[in-house]
Amino acid sequence: MMDKAKIGTCWLDGCSGCHMSLLDMDESIVAVLEQADIVFGPLVDAQEWPEGVDVAIIEGAVSSQDDLKLAKTARARSKFVIALGDCAVTGNVPSMRNGIPTRALLERIYVQGANPSDGVPTDGVPALLKNAVPLQEAIKVDLHVPGCPPKPGAILMVLSELLEGRVPDLGSKLRFG
Repeated sequence: MMDKAKIGTCWLDGCSGCHMSLLDMDESIVAVLEQADIVFGPLVDAQEWPEGVDVAIIEGAVSSQDDLKLAKTARARSKFVIALGDCAVTGNVPSMRNGIPTRALLERIYVQGANPSDGVPTDGVPALLKNAVPLQEAIKVDLHVPGCPPKPGAILMVLSELLEGRVPDLGSKLRFG
């Protein structure tokens, strides 16, 4: 009996809508789980990205030191990386902050928009990078799956093809937005 493939998922800076689309595959996810185990993700108890992941599904832009570390760990420990959704593919909404200096952004949110005496929090808050960037600016990406979020059927098609040993031909099947 052949070992099941290992899938890891994570979201960086984004709304988690791509993970909602993954869950919206409904009962079709059973066919995926017959061929693969989800070994890391927001709904899995694993605390650290494991070694030997076959397919990494990463949603969201890279916006903080924590995002960058997780993306690099996932890339180093995975055979194939998918940038899932427009935030991972283009930076999308998270990158809207890129024209504002990081310190000014944090001051506006945490001081001007809140209690000024509290200041900008640092304890337990990951340091922001200067800019939010698409995943491929931080790590090598093997497949870009656009959409905000991608449709569940598109995610199922991509996973099914990969689990059958084929790189999916996205052609005109997917679009941004």
